[in-house]
Amino acid sequence: MFTIKEVSEKLNCPAPTIRFYDKEGLLPDIRRDVHGNRLFEKRDIDWIRLITCFRATGMSVADLKKIVDLALQGDETIGQRRAILEAHQAEIKRKQQVLNEAFEAVSQKLEVYNDIEKGNPEERFLTYIGELDTTI
Repeated sequence: MFTIKEVSEKLNCPAPTIRFYDKEGLLPDIRRDVHGNRLFEKRDIDWIRLITCFRATGMSVADLKKIVDLALQGDETIGQRRAILEAHQAEIKRKQQVLNEAFEAVSQKLEVYNDIEKGNPEERFLTYIGELDTTI
């Protein structure tokens, strides 16, 4: 069993965030000691790690709560949980494409600055921007 401090340090996740997840119902089976302090098992730590990953990708607490609530209902809800994750994955892919294009634009602009410092004009960047597909 691990204390919240140990879990926080192990996962580099602030203790208040872990408490928030618990209060929101994302950690439904957390045990408590005789003083009411949370005690975490390895499976709890693994789930918090997964929650942290999902949150880093922009998944809402509400969607995480849906997944937890469905999981508590049993394996017959796997299809519903999969649908939530598939929708989230599609959104991540969309955001990733936008970020990839933005990253490329920043990289191109940095090259322009390098060219300008070497005495070359900025026209290459303007040509690049003009060629971007703006339908996305």
